[in-house]
Amino acid sequence: MLSADKQFEILKSGCTEIIEEKELKDKLALDRPLNIKFGADPSAPDIHLGHIVVLDKLRQFGELGHKIKFIIGDFTARIGDPSGRSKTRPVLSKEQIDENSKTYQTQIFRILDKKYTEVVYNSQWLENMGLEEILKLAAANTVSRMLERDDFKKRFKENTPIRTSEFLYPLLQGYDSLRLKADV
Repeated sequence: MLSADKQFEILKSGCTEIIEEKELKDKLALDRPLNIKFGADPSAPDIHLGHIVVLDKLRQFGELGHKIKFIIGDFTARIGDPSGRSKTRPVLSKEQIDENSKTYQTQIFRILDKKYTEVVYNSQWLENMGLEEILKLAAANTVSRMLERDDFKKRFKENTPIRTSEFLYPLLQGYDSLRLKADV
């Protein structure tokens, strides 16, 4: 592997900001392949242009010797990502989500290489999660903390509905990271 400094310079190219820059440098200095997690909910049949920028950065990580864990969020798509939304997303059926998922692997492997990329579906661990586990996950956060998020804060102030399940969405994303032992 290249030195941590050289890897960082490559990864930094094209970025306007790296959140937790020191943490990334420290992880690169471990001199081992990192587990890099990225997820996309199949809320539409195709990945969109915004994914291309991230996929290109994932490709850089992979070419530097790191392992990419690409999550197809077939379970979290049932909730719908509330990030940046001014209203609740329409609920998709499992059948719609499964249909939308079919093209994702073909599309991502136009940019990523299978030799360093593993595709997983988060329904593999979230679908059978029991109520006790969900309660433990929910107990690790508060409604006031959730309302600090710009999207929820705005919707709450405007009296726009926020489904309780939407509060679970970021918690489930965090759980995905734990399950995959993600470094980044």
